[in-house]
Amino acid sequence: MASDADSLLLRHAPATVHGRYLVQPPRAGVAERWLVGFHGYGQTADTFLDPLARMAKGGAWRVVSVQALHPFYASRTNEVVANWMTRQDRELAIADNIGYVDSVLDRLEAEFGAPRTLVFAGFSQGAAMAYRAGLLGKRACAAIIASGGDVPPEFADKPTRPWPLVLAATGRSDTWYTPAQLERELAAVRTRRPDASALVFDGGHEWSAALIEAGAGVLAQLEAADTQ
Repeated sequence: MASDADSLLLRHAPATVHGRYLVQPPRAGVAERWLVGFHGYGQTADTFLDPLARMAKGGAWRVVSVQALHPFYASRTNEVVANWMTRQDRELAIADNIGYVDSVLDRLEAEFGAPRTLVFAGFSQGAAMAYRAGLLGKRACAAIIASGGDVPPEFADKPTRPWPLVLAATGRSDTWYTPAQLERELAAVRTRRPDASALVFDGGHEWSAALIEAGAGVLAQLEAADTQ
């Protein structure tokens, strides 16, 4: 005789939810260069906007900080923070997140015009978002800047568009994403993008001042290429 568990059916239904993102205009003129960032687990778009803006210190970039779709209350402070996804229904969550980023960029383009240069940046759990947005989203990007988070495992065998510039970083004392893991994953990335660069800075699981300077160098390199 079949048990209730044997007859249980799992189904999924699509739902419409609204995400939030913050936009910091360029300091002068119209910015056709966009720096779009994804925060880490338990953070918000607000907390990640400042380090992104500090990286785009020349003022020639429109800086966008995108908040994850799954808010929750931080246990210690009761503040609203957010999470990108869990392992449950992983493939559906990845597709939802990529569609969400595409929607954000569609709205930005409708409001400000199309970008000439697009860079994705992500910290911790948001690092995977930066890779997925840059390689699986509607718009190709010029660079991916990621810190404290892994290269999504599906890219090991999934064909993608050509890889952009990559700067991947972690702290020397980061126990969540170790320097050894960074080097192992960058070795795989370099089979597709030989000039992908790694940065190991003094610090832990953080978006460090050293990374801000290195990321600013990537943005300056792209700005210079624009003017040639």
